[in-house]
This record gives sequence, C-alpha cells and structure tokens, in this order.
Amino acid sequence: MSWFQSLVLGLVQGLTEFLPVSSSAHLRLTAAFAGWDDPGAAFTAITQLGTEAAVLIYFRKDVGRILSAWFRSLTDKAMRRDHDAQMGWLVIVGSIPIGVLGVTLKDQIEGPFRDLRVTATMLIVMGIVIGIADRLAARDESGGRHRAAKQRKGLEDLNTRDGLLYGVCQAMALVPGVSRSGATISGGLFMGYSRAAAARYSFLLAMPAVLASGVFELKDAAAEGHVSWGPTVFATIIAFAVGYAVIAWFMKFISHKSFMPFVWYRIVLGFVIIGLVGTDVLSPHAAESSG
Repeated sequence: MSWFQSLVLGLVQGLTEFLPVSSSAHLRLTAAFAGWDDPGAAFTAITQLGTEAAVLIYFRKDVGRILSAWFRSLTDKAMRRDHDAQMGWLVIVGSIPIGVLGVTLKDQIEGPFRDLRVTATMLIVMGIVIGIADRLAARDESGGRHRAAKQRKGLEDLNTRDGLLYGVCQAMALVPGVSRSGATISGGLFMGYSRAAAARYSFLLAMPAVLASGVFELKDAAAEGHVSWGPTVFATIIAFAVGYAVIAWFMKFISHKSFMPFVWYRIVLGFVIIGLVGTDVLSPHAAESSG
C-alpha cells in the first residue's frame, strides 16, 4: 500500500465511520473504483482504532463517569442502582453478540462477505430499514392532526433487553454495507429511543467491540507480517482527526435533521454498484492484498 492510498483510505474511514453509510463498504469501494487491492478486514479493523480514539476523546466525560461508577459497583451494592454503573453493564451485555459472531464468522467476514454484490444489497436493504425507522421517529416527534407528539425514550430508560437488542443490531455490521451506526441507531429508533439517545449509545456500545477487534487484528498482523505498518499507522492518524470532526458535526445534525439524505445515498449507491458489477465494469470479488 502506498502513502497516497493510505491517505485516501484514512480520509474515507474517518468520514464514513460514524455516518450510517458503512465505512467498511466505502473502503472496499474506494479500492475497487481506484483499481487498488482490497485493503482487507485487518486494515479496516486497525484504522478503526483511530476513529474509536476520537470517540473516547469526544465522549470522555461520559466514558469516565461510566467507568468510575461501574468499577465502584463491583464492590458497592448501592452503586449497582446508579444509572452510569448500569450503563457499564449494558455496554458489556450489548457487546456479547458481535464478539461471539465476530470470532465465529471470521473467515466469512474476510472472504465471502466482502463480495460487492453483498455490499450493494446491504446498502439498499439497510437504507430502506433506516428510512422506515426515521419516519417512525419523525411521526412520534411531530405528532399529527389527530394525535399528540410522543415522547421518545432516553438513555435513562435503557434496560437489559434493549441493550441486548442494540448488540444484535451492532453485530449485523460485520457484513460490509450494513453500517454499525446505521444498524444500531435504526434499531434504537424502532425500540422508541430518540435520535440523540440512539446515536449516543451507538457510539458508546461500539467502543469495546472495535477496540477488541483492532487489538486482535494487530496481534495477528504482527505475527504474520502482512500489514504495511507505516501507511496503516498514517491512515489511522488521518481517520482519528477526520473522525473527531465528523462526530461533532453528526451529533448536532441528528438533533434536528432527518436521516433521509443518507437513506437515498445508500440506495442510489447500491444500485450503481449492482449496475457496474452487472456490466463487468467492476469485479465483485476483492483483489488479493499485497500488504
């Protein structure tokens, strides 16, 4: 991988990780359109460490408060009723599905799931799902002629069942084209949470899974020596800087804007990919990465 490629892919990772458009799909597509080797699942996992560092810094007060309360709850029974301590446990519970499926389906994630036809299909299907969830949330928030506006749930309403369902939604993002934020936020909207609450928990829930995945891939990459370390680290730094700016913008955007621009973008992009693959302009299969 060249330094220019790492610059472009780092920008793509940072720009798309927190938007409901699938960063793994865009990394795969950027390489395909440019005629580069597929950067691979290991590159994606490692550069996500940069974007997750941006999450840790942006939500540092939340993370610090939750960790402090959670650790105290291990020895203080009274603290177990504290909301922040409960959030710590719910993040752990919500991380179980993606942890189990990530290990179980590792070969599929690095192989068949990276087929562009799968990516295109997931872009379209999840785009429709996000659109339906967004319309339901908008209907509740605005009310109507014959019904009052409905108050949606906040993070203080999160329970074990919802935390586990969030985790199942997050696990769907193992397939390129789904989008971690898109799946978890839309899942939260279907469960009755507000856009802001669903997005906030989506980012908090992603931390253990992404950090574990990145460390796991780092260990394998170090052992096998198949990663271009200089360009990969450079891409990770770029992803961190761009990702932080995107989080700040996205959290403001979702407080008063619809997800529909992302929905239409996903659907159009999905059909464009299907057309290009169908006419043999793009190969559906990833080229072997040369490292």
